[in-house]
Amino acid sequence: MRLDRRHFIQSSLALLSAGALDSSVRLAHAGSAAASSSALAGANAAPVQGGTLTYAVQQEPPSLVSLLDTNTVIRNISAKITEGLLRYDAQFRPQPLLAIAWSTSADGLHYTFRLRPGVKWHDGENFTSADVRYSILTQKRLGPRGRITLANVERVDTPDPLTAVIVLGKPTPYLIKALSSAELPIVPQHRYGDGDPLTSPNLSAPIGTGPFVFDQWVRGSHISLRRNANYWRAGAPHLDRVVYRIVPDQASISAALETGEVDAAANVGLADLGRLAKVPYLKIDDSYDAYLNNAAFLEFNLENPVLAQLPVRKAIAHAIDRNFIKDNVFYRRASVVDSPVPAVLAAYYDDSTFHYPFDIDAANRQLDAAGYPKQADGQRFALKINYISGADFRRAAEYLRAALARIGIKATILDGDLPTYLRRAYTAREFDLNLNGLGRLYDPTVGVQRIYWSDGVRHPLIWINASHYQNPQVDELFRAAAIETDETRRAAAFREVQQIVGRDLPVLPLVTVPSALQVYHARVHNLNNSIDLTAGDFSDTWIEPKT
Repeated sequence: MRLDRRHFIQSSLALLSAGALDSSVRLAHAGSAAASSSALAGANAAPVQGGTLTYAVQQEPPSLVSLLDTNTVIRNISAKITEGLLRYDAQFRPQPLLAIAWSTSADGLHYTFRLRPGVKWHDGENFTSADVRYSILTQKRLGPRGRITLANVERVDTPDPLTAVIVLGKPTPYLIKALSSAELPIVPQHRYGDGDPLTSPNLSAPIGTGPFVFDQWVRGSHISLRRNANYWRAGAPHLDRVVYRIVPDQASISAALETGEVDAAANVGLADLGRLAKVPYLKIDDSYDAYLNNAAFLEFNLENPVLAQLPVRKAIAHAIDRNFIKDNVFYRRASVVDSPVPAVLAAYYDDSTFHYPFDIDAANRQLDAAGYPKQADGQRFALKINYISGADFRRAAEYLRAALARIGIKATILDGDLPTYLRRAYTAREFDLNLNGLGRLYDPTVGVQRIYWSDGVRHPLIWINASHYQNPQVDELFRAAAIETDETRRAAAFREVQQIVGRDLPVLPLVTVPSALQVYHARVHNLNNSIDLTAGDFSDTWIEPKT
């Protein structure tokens, strides 16, 4: 096999034998996909060894490994325990992690990875290429993004314990960006065996290679991790323990930050940020996560005969003031989204058909013309709103109910936890309008295709095509873009997709979601060390002793 177009990281080989990471990953990069300067404050100070970081989260994760569920609350914990082949700097350039070197064949069909020697799983077993093969093929078969990201993977060859070769049937130009710890974690094959990966004990008591070892999960209370004393990277991590406290109430999270009961938190109530910003010993990091590119979407259930009519969907779009959602639901910590493709992916971006300005009069006219006049009670028809769990989306659902009432649509809000939401949206389909939070990710094939992919109708899977939109032309454009190595042609395909789905409107983009927002004590340093921010590994994080 002839190997060229090598992606070996320049000037890093001297670091690899010592197990160090490329220092560029840890550079402050405020306002971008890298960690912000606030979260990296103190990066030049000498780290303090030891201590416990207590981190509050609002939602209890369904599992602790993101192999088969890439929900953000899972990703953020999983990446501290379980590692990927690569990590990425602020420009999406790959950096060594479990792989220390990699190359791509001239035809783009073979990705060869040289694996880090001497790495042990937390139970003492050796990490080998067999674990890479198992993880990739399992996500390809069962992962919500794996069916798209890894669709072209034919097999994974393991010529020796420290070499893994991903063999593709077709070029996959985005694959090199899909190998992070949170996106495609490498799990221990021996832990899963021949059983069902979806019911493996590793999901709730994971064994990984990462800087922290799973210690305990007390449901409804906390998840604790301890320092991996045998971590392959010398001197890391600095912390002795990480404790994730489950605090369902956002007001309680804010209070715990103010009193010092917790050292850092995600899911802080946006309404509290103004007050917390005035606390001298607290810092706020609201860097935009350009790896996940999370956004809120309104998905129309196209199997509802009313919503199957395009004029009705357009009327609802005109009835929604997205600027109000930005300013009042997300407290100006978001921005309006005009296309499913993130604007940061400028070469692929096209918002030319997503023009549905807030216009109540236009919405009423379109509903009248569609044959749904207001009845004597002022109502036209009724709809059910399903929303992904969380206080922000609950407020968005309440706003949507009020907005629809203004045009004669009676809306009922369906409450429930995350499993209930997922069942309603993707299995039972007991909804009319679905308020969803989705990562648009680092490439449209990985993050955007699944929103419209008709395979999600034939083979239902969470996070894939809740609207049940089916358009063969869109499917074909996505298929072509997924294997296109010419960037000009690839960009043209993505732009055409956006033009079509903007006109068909099975899904209305709303606003970005500040999913990487964190509030933390000034004693905490280097919370983020990866392009995917909160899904970094805490290997560089340290905390000053309390005084």
